[in-house]
Amino acid sequence: MALAVSHASWYRDLKPKISVEKPFVPSPRALNPVERSAILVALNSDEFADKSPAQVFHSLLDRDEYFGSIRTFYRVLASVMPVIERRAIARHPYRPAPQLLATAPNQVWSWDITKLKAAGHFLCLYVILDIFSRYVVGWTLASTESSQIAIRLIEETYRRQGVKPGTLILHSDRGPSMTAGTTYDLLQRLEIEPSHSRPRVSDDNPFSEAQFKTFKYSPGFPDKFGGPDDALTHCRRLFPWYNDEHHHSSLGYLTPAQVHLGVHGPVLDRRAITLARAFELNPNRFVRGLSIPKRPQPVVWINRPKNSPSTVAPGTAQIIASTQQPAELLRLTGTREPALFDPLSKLPPSVSHAH
Repeated sequence: MALAVSHASWYRDLKPKISVEKPFVPSPRALNPVERSAILVALNSDEFADKSPAQVFHSLLDRDEYFGSIRTFYRVLASVMPVIERRAIARHPYRPAPQLLATAPNQVWSWDITKLKAAGHFLCLYVILDIFSRYVVGWTLASTESSQIAIRLIEETYRRQGVKPGTLILHSDRGPSMTAGTTYDLLQRLEIEPSHSRPRVSDDNPFSEAQFKTFKYSPGFPDKFGGPDDALTHCRRLFPWYNDEHHHSSLGYLTPAQVHLGVHGPVLDRRAITLARAFELNPNRFVRGLSIPKRPQPVVWINRPKNSPSTVAPGTAQIIASTQQPAELLRLTGTREPALFDPLSKLPPSVSHAH
């Protein structure tokens, strides 16, 4: 008769092992309670409370006292308390991740500065982006990084977008122009709530970083510009392409301008009609049924909390939605001012393009 058990298990069960508890024999090298107490008293004394075990060991050694090795000091200390930094050092405060929510345009803007390599020097490109529509609401090109240029761009963009006071968050990293006192003064005057990335956390400002990548990886972007005029001409051509022609994947392949200005509804309707006609002509090619056009995300987060809803009911957004429609789109080509891009760094030139 076959048994559902292996031969090894059968013979092992015939002769079960009898476990015998062996008496505990302490190691002859182990410390006795008196020696352990002497080490703890020395480590916790007022003289050595803020010193590392290695320093305590050598200080006692210089006094012709030996209680144990340095590793023994650490082992005894760890047996009664966590081994942590014993010195009074600076500790950085905890900074929570910024969690920003946008359910409509002109609720949360993100801005940053990137460098453009030109002949012999670098140019600074300032860009303000609406995170809900990915629309570049304002940009400027300058030869230097300056908070004065930044506040000029922010104020002009704020005015041309027709933003109501108290309805906008401006997010950025912790660069010098972003944290300057003049920038904070402007935001307070315009009733704009500032928001910053955590220190040394690069992905707290993802939308501006992604926009810069799209900008620099676009066809025809040069490794180095011939000069300020060349870079300015390229920016004037590229930003209209990004806003009005670039089909953004996170927007359901709509353009940022269509979403920002709220004219994407008819575009989606035309796409649906075209797909329905194609389905009627040859339904066998649609193995998953009638295709539905992708739609833009109803809510956009920076650092979305866990288990947060995919949609937000009206009135529950972190920023109250403005009922004012965006101002009429103004496409400015900019006017060169006297001494623009002067080689002297003390003259910070700028060409502002606030839509």
